[in-house]
Amino acid sequence: MDPQNPDSFNHRTERLYTGHTYHFVDQKPEGYDPKRHPTLLLIHGFPDLWHCLVSLPRYGWRYQIGPWVRRGCRVIALDMLGYGGTSKPLDPENYSTKKLCADLVALLDLLDIKRVVLIGHDWGSFTVARFALYHPNRLLALVMLSVPYTPPSKEYIPLEEVVRRAPDFGYQLYFASQKSNLEILANLNKFLRLTFSPPRSTMNYHRKGSLENLLLRVPDKKRPCVLNDKELEYYHSQMKQGMFGPLNYYRTSKLRHDEELAYGLDSHLREDLPVLFMWGTKDLTATPFVISKSRKFISKYQDVALEGRGHWVMVEAKDEVTDIIGNWLESLTCSMPGTAGDHHAKL
Repeated sequence: MDPQNPDSFNHRTERLYTGHTYHFVDQKPEGYDPKRHPTLLLIHGFPDLWHCLVSLPRYGWRYQIGPWVRRGCRVIALDMLGYGGTSKPLDPENYSTKKLCADLVALLDLLDIKRVVLIGHDWGSFTVARFALYHPNRLLALVMLSVPYTPPSKEYIPLEEVVRRAPDFGYQLYFASQKSNLEILANLNKFLRLTFSPPRSTMNYHRKGSLENLLLRVPDKKRPCVLNDKELEYYHSQMKQGMFGPLNYYRTSKLRHDEELAYGLDSHLREDLPVLFMWGTKDLTATPFVISKSRKFISKYQDVALEGRGHWVMVEAKDEVTDIIGNWLESLTCSMPGTAGDHHAKL
């Protein structure tokens, strides 16, 4: 595997029994044996992809894939629903977390994988945490990046009220509106620079109305960005296909709440499930209060703060993310029931 050469990865596209088609990369270690080698399933967030499919220097999961495979893990990295080579339905109902988790189960079933280590960033972090509640017996371990665990709520809290309580989530009101689809598309390059702005930037688009103002009314200029020009060019080429799919994730809050309530989803993760949370101390989405609260619902919990880093930890701290997660996994011994002799895989 050469991170500079996307053709050196093993690409697959499969139709699942849920009806959706998923593109993913599936890399196996040398001498792969499902009884001995655990599988890591990598789930990206907004606006991201499995990795950059051109010769770019750093972004996405691709710099993690090789090292983790060499440590003896099978690594699968998806284009999530609405992105890249995966199905892009227009109806937001397809993007509820319960349905996304059903897609992930269908993928594991297709690949005959009984249990998996789930690793998610941003929306991917929220999704893998909910997967741990909906399908607890399909997990060996859980890693969340940037977005801390939040338990299901018995009472529906509209997004407007969430923003009133936490003003730095104000941008989500814009993403949830239908007008954002075409407005972002018409100003895509500026939007990507805003989204991938560095944590030390004085430009804050998180508050209600700020993103629309910067996007639609402030003159365009070359703003600070954690991506280089080639990376931005690639993201532009992918996202110009349409923003309906990626933005639909922000239009599911009521759907998600109703599904969780109907299912009777628990607030606590499985007691024996190892959980690692990593975040940048300059990330406005990872508040100390929420991080502290999440500990009450996770028995085997470890967290790592990346000092001075922002939301895009896989860019800003790619080597640290690779090594810390790899070392943490190696410290675990996970049982893999359902294999001959109930083998134990050393992660």
